Amino acid sequence: MTKELTGRHVAFILCSAFFVIITVNLTLAFNAVSTFPGLEVKNSYVASQSFDKDREVQQSLGWSVRADARGGQVLLSVTDAAGQPVEVATLDATLGRATHVKDDSTPDFKFDGKRYVAPADLAPGNWNIRMSATSADGRVFRQRVILHVPKARS
Repeated sequence: MTKELTGRHVAFILCSAFFVIITVNLTLAFNAVSTFPGLEVKNSYVASQSFDKDREVQQSLGWSVRADARGGQVLLSVTDAAGQPVEVATLDATLGRATHVKDDSTPDFKFDGKRYVAPADLAPGNWNIRMSATSADGRVFRQRVILHVPKARS
């Protein structure tokens, strides 16, 4: 005994498919908006007015920054154009994920003569360090440094 496919069945299948699609889209949109970390700048036009000048000041310092994670610590190396370690006047840094702010923290970096070291127990994956450092002569250096923490080998 086979059932006949009627217009009512087709309408039910079609409505069910659209219901699933719309539900999934709304769920994804809600999660994307609720985990968005926020704006980088309050007013992009105002920020753009000093962008070139700020970039030139930063480039004149000749600094390079590298981040690593080892043994429960985050290592932030700031070096000059000659590859020598730089001890900055001030350092503000936020450590967190690129996709949300719930894991954000402000590590207490200490200069050990070669680099800045802070305790941090990081889960595997991609992390960002959003840093702002000031040179001895008052020039500001801002950079987002990507830090990849590999999975522990078993």
